[in-house]
Amino acid sequence: MFPNLFASLLAIAAASLATPALAQDSFPPPPPVGEPKPFRLPATESYTLPNGVQVTLIPYGIAPKVVVQLRVRAGNATEGARTWLSDVTAEMMEEGAAGRSSAQIATAAAAMGGDLSVGAGTQTTAISMNVLSEFAADAVALVGDVAIRPDLPEAELARVKANLGRRLSVALSQAGSVADIALGRTVYGPDHPYGRAVPSQAQLAGYTIADVRGFHASQFGAKRAHLYIAGKFDAATVKAAVAKALGGWAAGPDPIVLPAPHKPGPQVILVDRPGAPQTTLRLAFDAPLAGSAEDIPARVTNALLGGAFSSRITRNIREDKGYTYSPYSDTEFSPGEALWGFQADVTTDVTGPALAEVLKEVRRMQTEPVPAEEAKGIRTYMAGLFAIMNSTSGAVVGTLATRDVLGLPADWTDTYVPAVLAVTPEQMAAAARSGYPLARMTLVVVGDLKTVEPQLKALPELSGLPFQTVKLP
Repeated sequence: MFPNLFASLLAIAAASLATPALAQDSFPPPPPVGEPKPFRLPATESYTLPNGVQVTLIPYGIAPKVVVQLRVRAGNATEGARTWLSDVTAEMMEEGAAGRSSAQIATAAAAMGGDLSVGAGTQTTAISMNVLSEFAADAVALVGDVAIRPDLPEAELARVKANLGRRLSVALSQAGSVADIALGRTVYGPDHPYGRAVPSQAQLAGYTIADVRGFHASQFGAKRAHLYIAGKFDAATVKAAVAKALGGWAAGPDPIVLPAPHKPGPQVILVDRPGAPQTTLRLAFDAPLAGSAEDIPARVTNALLGGAFSSRITRNIREDKGYTYSPYSDTEFSPGEALWGFQADVTTDVTGPALAEVLKEVRRMQTEPVPAEEAKGIRTYMAGLFAIMNSTSGAVVGTLATRDVLGLPADWTDTYVPAVLAVTPEQMAAAARSGYPLARMTLVVVGDLKTVEPQLKALPELSGLPFQTVKLP
């Protein structure tokens, strides 16, 4: 049997090799790419409880699943000088609530077909569950317990801090994290929450259970909370569960508005890593505020310059020259401010040439009209990507939560795609000229300075700019 089978396979292979051109030539041309369609969310319902909790219900999808996520405006931005206290608090909130241990909470969540997580970010702490639709009301109740009645058991604090301490050690050992820390301190200053990205190990180890309980008591409350429920659910049942779980929560403090002035460039910050085989680059400029008239043109311009995998910078220093593996640019938005940044890890010996090519692409965006087909391609990409990125209930919750924190209008998700498709090549050139003023750049370089610094000083764009070498913990 096997010899005959082998002979048959050889015959098939020979036949396929004999007529490859004919088979390929007979294929019809691929269909043209269709025009992108606007993105539309299903009708959502938003309302506010008497104590100030905001609620948004999003019927979405056909799977019998529901995402329940409570966002509380208590995060790194509200810590003051107590860096990562919100992270410690978030970790501790998973250790038990309303008399149930962490194991009991995990078991309850698993019985609903999901799990529960608590995570602190810059602006908010998120308490999230993704469960079967029939348990939506139970998930709301459990999220409410964790948010309002966490046990914060002192016996678990040492372990939680030790885990965070290990994460801190890992972060400080990585050039990318060091570059981000240096950039934050440079732009916002070491005394601003955005400029204090990490604590010292001693500071982290010194937090007490009183600190954790005090942070929760002073920073969490109904007026800072927004509950999102997305997926398949019964609206009447869910509303009743929300009122029961969150209606009695004390109002607490109003959300804070944190001024975040930027220290203007030009400035070049160097961090030495002797013998490093790669150089880590961070290039930054002020960016238009989210929702401003300049916002969407700046986003489209960024995508073509460095934000998309097919961007000009990627094609240049990754595909053509092989200087780096993953260059990328994007805008970090916060309430009342925004910062555009480019990042890449490049081979040490070509740090100067790689940065020269990045700056060349910036100047090309500023001085040469973007060809119509290239502009159309990037607009179509962004429109399609927006739909793909919002194809799940959890992703939609993330988009709406970001919209709300940034104070964007309720119809922002509906107007985004048409606004992207309307951006012209002329607007892109204008956005590049106003958005990337090379004479006012902030550049952070982490690498082997004895090899890298001479390359940087040889670049015309950096001639005469102030260089400063800093040491980070």
